[in-house]
Amino acid sequence: MRNRKTTVIDSLTGSFLVSTQKMPDPRFEEQVIFICAHSEQGAMGLAINQQNQLFSLADVLKGANMHIPAFELPPVYIGGPVELESAFILYSSDYRTEHQMDITSTVSLSRQTTVLEDIVHGVGPEKYLFLLGYTGWGPGQLESELVEDGWLMVPGNDHIIFDIANEDKWRTAAMQYGIDICTFGDEIGFA
Repeated sequence: MRNRKTTVIDSLTGSFLVSTQKMPDPRFEEQVIFICAHSEQGAMGLAINQQNQLFSLADVLKGANMHIPAFELPPVYIGGPVELESAFILYSSDYRTEHQMDITSTVSLSRQTTVLEDIVHGVGPEKYLFLLGYTGWGPGQLESELVEDGWLMVPGNDHIIFDIANEDKWRTAAMQYGIDICTFGDEIGFA
C-alpha cells in the first residue's frame, strides 16, 4: 500500500484573527480581522474595528450621487490595506439580496450598490459595516503567519462585529475565550 501524504486545511471562514503583541506589521496593531473566505488558494478578511477618520458614509453617498438620509449613518471602516478604493458591506443575514456571499448563517457580504441604496431608503440590513479595502493572503501565507504568533485565531461573533464599540472589539474578541490579549504571548521565566 502506498503512503500518500495529504494536506487538509480547515477553513477559517467566519473566524476572527486577533492581532497579538507579537504582530510585526504595525498596520494590524490591535486589529480584529473577520475572515470572509479561506481555502487552499488563500484568504480574504475585513478589519472590523478600524474606523476611517478621513471621510464619512455621507461623503461616500455624496460622491456616488446618492441620497443622504436624515438619520445618523455609521462610520466608514478600513477593511484592510488592499484595494482601498473597493467597497464592501458586511451585514446581518436578516437582509437578502441577489448577489451576496453568505459567510456564516448570520453574516453576509456584498459589494452591490443596491444594498447601499436599500440602507439609504431604510429597507436594508438591520446591522451592517461599510468598509473600504480588505486584507488578503496568498496560498499558505495565513497559515504561516498563524504559526509565528502574530495572530490569535478565535471563532467569530456577530455581537462583536456589529454591537461592540470599535475600541473594545480587540480585547472583547480575545476575552470571550478567557484570553487577556494584552498579556497573550508574554514569556515568563522561572529560576
